[in-house]
Amino acid sequence: APAPPVSAEASEIVSIPMGDGIFLPVRTHDEAFGVVGIRAAERDIDSFELSIARSIIGECALELAREREAREREEAAVLARNEQLRANLLRSLGHDLRTPLTAISGAAAILRDDSGRLAPEQRRALLDDVYHDSLWLIDMVENLLTITHFDEGTIKLTLNSELIDDIFEAAVSHLANQAGEHHIVIEPADEILLVRIDASLIIQVLTNLVGNAIKYTPAGSTIRLYARREGALVRVTVADDGPGVADDDKPHVFDRFYSGAKAERPADAQRSFGLGLALCRSIVEAHGGAIEVHDNVPHGAVFSFTLPAEEVAIHG
Repeated sequence: APAPPVSAEASEIVSIPMGDGIFLPVRTHDEAFGVVGIRAAERDIDSFELSIARSIIGECALELAREREAREREEAAVLARNEQLRANLLRSLGHDLRTPLTAISGAAAILRDDSGRLAPEQRRALLDDVYHDSLWLIDMVENLLTITHFDEGTIKLTLNSELIDDIFEAAVSHLANQAGEHHIVIEPADEILLVRIDASLIIQVLTNLVGNAIKYTPAGSTIRLYARREGALVRVTVADDGPGVADDDKPHVFDRFYSGAKAERPADAQRSFGLGLALCRSIVEAHGGAIEVHDNVPHGAVFSFTLPAEEVAIHG
């Protein structure tokens, strides 16, 4: 965009005496940015020097105006982007919440109006549905709160040295009631692997990844967790033998509100798939690592991420 023109008033910069020099205002026709003082103790400033000074100051004023306009455009773009994210978030949350809340309210209504007609196994099935849907709602709220803290820049990592096997055990224990007929296997490493992490956040990453594997693979599938040393890093992997992730979706699965190639709504509209993975990326990158997805052979998905390794101190 062109810079605002300098009016006759601005171009004819007024010189204000200051004893042994002058003051020259830095301004355009509609905004003043400051004042330049030129000291000339040994001799007076001649008209040519004054003209050069005015030209330089005029160019400075134009550049400051351009910078201000660029900053205003950038702020407007950020505001528009934030508004779009907020709209996407509200739309996605509305879509996400409707299904579990409808299931919970429907099951609760049946149980409330039951007069002994339901068989014990039917009552148990309804209660299980209410329980699992409420757990999912809790997980979604935790993901949402955490990713909001990242966006606001208020998240603070509490870093400690942790055994990765302990982190695996903690994450799997959170999902014990959701595993159902899935087989979750923790494969021990060939060596002691210590990582420098915020344990609660990395447990949340693993809970999201394993939880997604449970949701998107058929009953009887196997989900494997393992870690290997890679130089100064530890690579953590969650692999399943389900249908996998479409090639067109792989570059975008960690984006918030991404609609898959074959999806009619945001990827996270079905059990917060996209929001959870976006949070995983934020947490891993905050630890200085990277997260990626690949195909499992012969079928399935492999999600892996890196964490900073901690050296094992051996005391004699």
